[in-house]
Amino acid sequence: MSLESVPLFWYFSIAVILLVVIGIYCVIASYNLIRVLIGVEILIKAVTLLIVAVGFVSGHTALAQSLVITLIVVEVVFITVAIGVVIGIERHHDSLDVRKIRQLKG
Repeated sequence: MSLESVPLFWYFSIAVILLVVIGIYCVIASYNLIRVLIGVEILIKAVTLLIVAVGFVSGHTALAQSLVITLIVVEVVFITVAIGVVIGIERHHDSLDVRKIRQLKG
């Protein structure tokens, strides 16, 4: 680990913390399912940035790159399935409001 990479890591850490706060706020404060999915995407991007920063600082860039590529593939599958579920909910209830979904029974 070189001394030049330590301040760079802290800049990335601040960016990761901001992205996590924004993502959690989107997930918690929103009643729209699309906004919740965008919040989850922001959280995943924060994890991706953290993996890249730690891989750069530790000198294991190849491992970090392989983890990020795996994370991107898993993220695409997750978001595809989640959007399919959201579309099904929207067709069934004619709304994307989470409060209406809570009234489901069974």
